[in-house]
Amino acid sequence: DWFRIFYIENNGMAFGMELPDPYGKLILTLFRIIVVGWGVFYVHKLIKQNSFPSGLLICFGLIIGGALGNIIDSTFYGDHLFHGKVVDMLSFPFFTVDLPNWLSFLEGSDRMFTFFAPVFNIADSGIFVGIVSILLFYRRHFK
Repeated sequence: DWFRIFYIENNGMAFGMELPDPYGKLILTLFRIIVVGWGVFYVHKLIKQNSFPSGLLICFGLIIGGALGNIIDSTFYGDHLFHGKVVDMLSFPFFTVDLPNWLSFLEGSDRMFTFFAPVFNIADSGIFVGIVSILLFYRRHFK
């Protein structure tokens, strides 16, 4: 019971956070497009310089690819242009514990805590793996 598949249409960004209507979704989508455009430009610059390790470029590729997948979803799927939704489907609730009474404020009145309960998609996984890999293995290139 450590892996579950769902079908959730996420209106916003990570963990269901949203910008307020009426223009919040449009602003979020345009911001994503600008950031991915900058990322593609930066990776192109790194490739031309040929001074960074290929692993770092793979990490940037994972981040840009994941972001681009979410942009495509939020631009075209679930609603009108630039106001769509991202489909989230994967969950890895590794374990659930019953919290002591004095910790019940953390998870609500049921006192149950599930470790790693978020639902996400494969694009989110690419972004996460890319960022964590950069933080673990390539920090020295940004000093």
